[in-house]
Amino acid sequence: MFVKHMMIPKHESITAQADETLKAVLEKMEHHRIDGMPILDGEQYLGVVTRYRIYEGFFHSNQSKNEFLTTTVARTIAAHQEKFLVGDELFEKTMLDLKDFPLMAVVDENRKFQGIVTRADVLSFFESAFGVHRPGVRIAFTSVETEGRIARLSEIAHQFHEHIISLVTFDETDKLVRRIVMKIEKNDNIDKFVKKLEDHGFRILSIQEV
Repeated sequence: MFVKHMMIPKHESITAQADETLKAVLEKMEHHRIDGMPILDGEQYLGVVTRYRIYEGFFHSNQSKNEFLTTTVARTIAAHQEKFLVGDELFEKTMLDLKDFPLMAVVDENRKFQGIVTRADVLSFFESAFGVHRPGVRIAFTSVETEGRIARLSEIAHQFHEHIISLVTFDETDKLVRRIVMKIEKNDNIDKFVKKLEDHGFRILSIQEV
């Protein structure tokens, strides 16, 4: 899945214009309960202002809190001007980009603001990929890394009419063994299904109802 499929579009994004005071920016953050927002000059992306950035700026300003917030405008402390997305990145890579940022702006080829992707949105997609919010049975197992193993796993699941909620594999760099975590709906076939997996060389590590 690409970033553009999880992007909050610009008409739904909370932003501030370059000449708004930090007092106004903080009020928006408080009202919307967010930790940062893109700063724009019209439609042009200038960077991001975060709560931390504002607090850091005040600490080094030698001004009173009120003076700093009412006389400093957003453009002067906007940061990460070159830290943005263009929409065609894979969302799992974006998770790494958002490790240290609450959000990232999405821009077009002319740096016109298109929307944002937040850390919370990316985490929500990962939760969906793992089926976190759906009850079921999670089976963790290993498999020798040979061609067709995932296809064989799917065939066995189909044979036992298992409804797969999620399927995630790890150790993509290991040439011999791959760990697999499958979440399926709870049913009366699980013991037989697991036995079939073992018969075909899948080594079960754990079975947990979640």
